[in-house]
Amino acid sequence: MRNRIQIIGVPTDLGQTHRGVDMGPSAIRYAGLVPRLTELGYRVTDRGNFHVPVRGSLQKDELLPAIHKACEAAYRAAQEAVSKGDLPIFLGGDHSISIGTVSGMADVSPVGVIWVDAHGDFNTPETSKSGNIHGMALAILTGKGYSELVNIGKEGRKLNPANVVVIGVRDLDSEEKELLRESGVTVYTMRDIDERGISVCTHEALDHLHPMERIHVSLDVDCLDPLVAPGVGTPVPGGLTYREAHLLMEIVADIHTPVSMDIVEINPLIDVRNQSAQAAVDLCVSLFGKTIL
Repeated sequence: MRNRIQIIGVPTDLGQTHRGVDMGPSAIRYAGLVPRLTELGYRVTDRGNFHVPVRGSLQKDELLPAIHKACEAAYRAAQEAVSKGDLPIFLGGDHSISIGTVSGMADVSPVGVIWVDAHGDFNTPETSKSGNIHGMALAILTGKGYSELVNIGKEGRKLNPANVVVIGVRDLDSEEKELLRESGVTVYTMRDIDERGISVCTHEALDHLHPMERIHVSLDVDCLDPLVAPGVGTPVPGGLTYREAHLLMEIVADIHTPVSMDIVEINPLIDVRNQSAQAAVDLCVSLFGKTIL
């Protein structure tokens, strides 16, 4: 068992317009991530945060180059962690960080991705109503969108859509729906979870990803219902309950030990007593092996 974890903060709010998610890494650390992982027997190294410019200090035409720079840094950090045999946990920041984190994890060999999110993040510059890059991250990783971001690290797509499962979706733009249907990505919406249960959906997802030796979990905390996690970048009613999300993580840990994780979109400015960050930490330690008994 690999027992070394690296904590890597990417405090960016450049991929969207709501201020506050750049404080997410601090909130997650304050919620006790490092001691909780240490209690499980891991040797944890916190590498601190990368420097990311404040969104308000940039002109509109400077946003894309700044996101590119932050994602390149995340890409290199992921590569370095893999080369040492460590398990990296990336703390966002908005979900645009995954363009770098997942690209870096996929650099050595193909990686399967479980994308837990209220949104599909499968817009392109042509379909996006907001133009926010955090809503394009998964599409970019599968080769669609800004070439500067598609080609992070090395040219071309980083993910085969057949190796991606999205869980918890409940808010999609109309054109984004069509892109997802045509993509080859496997999607479990909240209706699927309501009708069939999180256990069935998670086991099917892992069966689908079974050929993959390496699994990356990209957790957007807005997958949770706002009653559980009110402090997120883009809250949407009707999300996963606390126990549904825990069961998802526990089943993944039982069947296919993850090699890396993103925790993104926590906004402490609108949170309640750090509730959302605490929930994220609880889910993270479940994914990395904490059990009830």
